Amino acid sequence: MNRRETRPVSVGAVVIGGGSPVAVQSMTNTDTRDVEATVAQIARLADAGCEIVRVAIPRRDALAAFGEICSASPLPVVADVHFDHTIAIDAALLGAAKLRINPGNIGDMARVDEVISAAGEAGIPIRIGVNAGSLAPEYLDLDWPLADKLAASAVSFCRHFESRGFTEIVVSAKASSVLATVESYRLLARDIEYPLHIGVTEAGTALSGTVKSSAGLGILLAEGIGDTLRVSLTADPVEEVRVAWELLGALDIRRRGPELISCPTCGRCEVDLIPIAEEVSARLRDRRTPIKVAVMGCVVNGPGEAREADIGVAAGKGVGMIFAKGRVVRKVPESEIVAALMEEIDRLEAMSD
Repeated sequence: MNRRETRPVSVGAVVIGGGSPVAVQSMTNTDTRDVEATVAQIARLADAGCEIVRVAIPRRDALAAFGEICSASPLPVVADVHFDHTIAIDAALLGAAKLRINPGNIGDMARVDEVISAAGEAGIPIRIGVNAGSLAPEYLDLDWPLADKLAASAVSFCRHFESRGFTEIVVSAKASSVLATVESYRLLARDIEYPLHIGVTEAGTALSGTVKSSAGLGILLAEGIGDTLRVSLTADPVEEVRVAWELLGALDIRRRGPELISCPTCGRCEVDLIPIAEEVSARLRDRRTPIKVAVMGCVVNGPGEAREADIGVAAGKGVGMIFAKGRVVRKVPESEIVAALMEEIDRLEAMSD
């Protein structure tokens, strides 16, 4: 896969673009004024593999807590600010690793310029985040496709930032439409050299949001477009991180922990495979060794997939043949399949340490 070449931008210790690995982001959904709850959620996100976290500052009374969060966070913290440019300026002084603004709703360009100056003085980047509700005014009423308006608006903001001598920029141009989002990022990839933060905004609940995000982001990532991503879900933010890693792993871009292969089950299956696969998946969730584990339910594809995996099981009538590195190591009854798989996984991980 040929990644699009972009300028590198540092967000704390994490580099976005410039050939760096695609970074995984999420956003807290706690009340920012509650420092303890927000920091606890950030810690959970970090444990799940989040690398950059965004925190909303909806009102000025959240600023003091935001500064405490930045000091306590194990991840670089991005200040998410809308409408009030002075909040963005203060967030830069309080330890934000990056500012995220929509220039189209932050006020006139004089106010945007004040934010640019504050970010420059603090030595932090800005994400120019454009969506259908925050286009540059000159594009609002044009009879153009949404993707064209999103991209053109984002590019116009980039050019303004450049005119101010500021180039520490990350860009996003998102919509709830998968196709409009994909096309807007294709246009941006053609027209600018800044790293792109990709995502499908307001994608939906855990199921629908995962499907929409995977469709849109999968297309872009497969085309080499995207330097950092957030999977937006109406769910626990930790699920956003897990889906992001599953997506990156499915495209062989980055892996964090084991890959589980399991068959969809059919009339040939002679064990109760679904709970077996679900339990194995749950037990693998906190593992970090990048191994391939196969849980297969019948003799058609099972032995072949199990042999190709690092650890696998091919089930027959009430039994499972356990494979390790392509060879059968034992045969166990259905009730012992999960335990036997985990024992072999533990053994393999111990050997790799």
